[in-house]
Amino acid sequence: MGVNDGARSFDGTFTAPPDARFAIVAARFNGSVVEGLLGGAREALRKHGVPDAQVSVTRVPGAWEIPLACKWLCGKGEVDVVIALGAVIRGGTPHFEYVAGAAAQGCMQASMESGVPVIFGVLTTDDLEQAVARAGARESNKGWDAGLAALEMLMLGRTLGEAGA
Repeated sequence: MGVNDGARSFDGTFTAPPDARFAIVAARFNGSVVEGLLGGAREALRKHGVPDAQVSVTRVPGAWEIPLACKWLCGKGEVDVVIALGAVIRGGTPHFEYVAGAAAQGCMQASMESGVPVIFGVLTTDDLEQAVARAGARESNKGWDAGLAALEMLMLGRTLGEAGA
């Protein structure tokens, strides 16, 4: 908790408590890109003190299936935060809009209904080159960013006293 111009301010931190439990839902479709995101997320969690034993990985066929897996994981009460990882790459049909929009909305719904943070680490890019660039080195790896967001939201929830956090 901090103070900013007289107003109370709350911030999460990047230090995981020893009892924190993380779940990652990773799509198999566009697998080489998603594996890069998964590596980035796991590296961010490890770097900030989360042992591998406190992280589970659930694989789903594609981005369309991510929200339901997130909902199931949130509903079990066994995880503190879920990280959703996938890659939806624009093609020549409207399929991109349907899948990307449904994945985003479904993850938000799972989070709001359960009170468990669901971090949206699903890439939505115009082409494979953009996706590969966002799943590569730490500086640009959106999986790494999702891992940090998971830590921050977990700790913010605990600071604010949210149920399930």
